[in-house]
Amino acid sequence: MFAGTAISLPGWAQSGAPSDVTSLIGLTLEELFARFGFPQSVYAVRGLEAWQDDVVFIYQDRDFYIYKNRVWQVEVKNAYGIKIGDPLRNVSRTLADAAMYENYLLAPLPSRSWPLTLRVNFDHNQAVSAIFVYRSDF
Repeated sequence: MFAGTAISLPGWAQSGAPSDVTSLIGLTLEELFARFGFPQSVYAVRGLEAWQDDVVFIYQDRDFYIYKNRVWQVEVKNAYGIKIGDPLRNVSRTLADAAMYENYLLAPLPSRSWPLTLRVNFDHNQAVSAIFVYRSDF
């Protein structure tokens, strides 16, 4: 999907550091609750196929997408020097090697036990509307 290797992003924390969003991917429900407590709310996201359905746990500054009993995706308000509302031109400079699509971009992240990707969505004004870090092998 991507040409080249994972990019080095601003704000990339050392493996396992609390600020490292990628360290949250793969948490079990027990680990998630121990670390963040119970969610503020929970909702379901339907996929095109039944196996694509997710349960989303909402917390103050991030949302956790659960498949079976593990976190496979995290939505955050800011990461890697990018925040909700940032204009596309600023994000393009920060993520110069990312693959750009119609209304989002993808950038591979340094891998752990599985491949990881950063996805940045843009609204009709070309401003960041969502930021996700996820397992790209799903």
